[in-house]
Amino acid sequence: MQLRYRRFVPTEVDALVDFLTGETWPFHVQPVVDGDAVRRRASEGYYDNDEARTFWIVEGDDTVGLVRLMDLTDDTPLFDLRIRAAYRGRGIGGLAVVWLTGYVFDEFPHVHRIEGTTRRDNSAMRRVFPRCGYVKEAHYRDAWPGADGILHDSIGYAILRRDWVSGTVTVPDWHDEPTVG
Repeated sequence: MQLRYRRFVPTEVDALVDFLTGETWPFHVQPVVDGDAVRRRASEGYYDNDEARTFWIVEGDDTVGLVRLMDLTDDTPLFDLRIRAAYRGRGIGGLAVVWLTGYVFDEFPHVHRIEGTTRRDNSAMRRVFPRCGYVKEAHYRDAWPGADGILHDSIGYAILRRDWVSGTVTVPDWHDEPTVG
């Protein structure tokens, strides 16, 4: 599979609206996206500014996904990844995470780590993170509101620059709690 990543430009707002409103995003806070909100955010620079960059994920002539990098002026940026339903389950998410990790660490030398979160029930993304060198660092109970009103656990993952450079994985010490009493 040959994927390309093409930076979003503001003149592509109609394509962005079509992409985001043409799918249901089951593991996002807003599974159904409002087109007017996308247009408003695009006009405000939400998708491309000093803090954020958005990239189309392209295979052949098809736009198969979207990556939005956020907090790029911080030492710990975040990302949002969306793969079209017809292309899910084909390994595109993992390839995109590998790409975005390399892109961020190469383009932003001040970045120390990259974080990502997902819902506990998003098993596909929870498999992608460790395969791409990310480590589970957090489990937030009832922290992610679902569109159905149900609160879901949120799981946090991150990769450190030093681990990415060395190809190793540094696992947190999960047994460092002080003794009670």
